[in-house]
Amino acid sequence: MNADDKRYWLDDPRNVTTVYRGLWAFGIALLLLDFVVHRHAEADFDGVFGFYGVYGFVACVALVLAAKLLRRGVMRPEDYYDDR
Repeated sequence: MNADDKRYWLDDPRNVTTVYRGLWAFGIALLLLDFVVHRHAEADFDGVFGFYGVYGFVACVALVLAAKLLRRGVMRPEDYYDDR
């Protein structure tokens, strides 16, 4: 067996499907826990069902978009560090 022929556990599509379904099940279980866990809401809107999941998703998307904007200002040409 060559080093190039090495197979990893995520190379099998069945394993990828299992991980994907497991993540969905975990997310749904966390969402259903919102019915059981009592939250001490400080404001009216943070007591709404699923608020923390939606808030986390929106915050994650905002971070990705902010990083894309920041990249424009920080990015340097490909040969920036080459000897001249």
